[in-house]
Amino acid sequence: MRAEAAASLGEIGGDDAEVIAALVRRLDDGDAGVRQAAAIALGTLRAAAGFTPLARALREGAADLRFQAASSLVEIDPLAAYEPLAAAVGDRDPQVAGAVALALGATGDPRAPALVAHLMDHEDAGVRFDAAYALAQQGDRRGAAVLEGALTDGGRDWDAVVALERIGGGLPALAALLGRKGTTPEVQARAAGAILAIDRAAGPADGADAERARAHLVAALDNRRETVRGIAIDELGKSGGAWALAPLQALARRRRGRDLADEITRAVQAIEARTR
Repeated sequence: MRAEAAASLGEIGGDDAEVIAALVRRLDDGDAGVRQAAAIALGTLRAAAGFTPLARALREGAADLRFQAASSLVEIDPLAAYEPLAAAVGDRDPQVAGAVALALGATGDPRAPALVAHLMDHEDAGVRFDAAYALAQQGDRRGAAVLEGALTDGGRDWDAVVALERIGGGLPALAALLGRKGTTPEVQARAAGAILAIDRAAGPADGADAERARAHLVAALDNRRETVRGIAIDELGKSGGAWALAPLQALARRRRGRDLADEITRAVQAIEARTR
């Protein structure tokens, strides 16, 4: 009940001093779930009064609290969060170290990549991936190989695709994902969109990888899963050319496109604006 109460306070919003004080007290609760809920709520509320207690929790709290405190500090004040996060980059707990890496990447501080890069040699694979993702958040390509390796990891493949798109790398590995057994259709559709985005940023999308990605996304518009169709629509809206208009408009006229009518309209409008 205490955990649910803390979570509810975060959802309700507001900056009432008594609410913030109550959440800060729960950072020292004897139950891990309550501590985490309180830290999440303070971050969600972006409560300035919660920053110092969370920084203390990152230094001295249990691992379950340190893990969440790292993320919440960035939500409250990304600039001020750099110093306490930098001090915690060597945390002994792998989950905390990974959370710190991700939080450092989210600060946008130009000093962060140099710190995060040291975690690329961490013994824990999860920390190495989090560090690679954090580097990509700031456009740093030093984690590209780790991200490419994670494309076949069902727990990290989506995030790896997103990060590779951000740094404009891994085209061959992304293309190989399109026909890989064991990769979900959702991730494959997202990878196809990433290929188009990377290829388009580099110049005219005329390569074989781009052509394959186009065909994959058009085919995904007919997938039986609405989630896959939705991803394909979104990716076409972001990176598709005039060639994508007819397939999208055809889907809009079919029953499978009925529940995605608004998404199709937005995608068509984005493509038309881009190709005028």
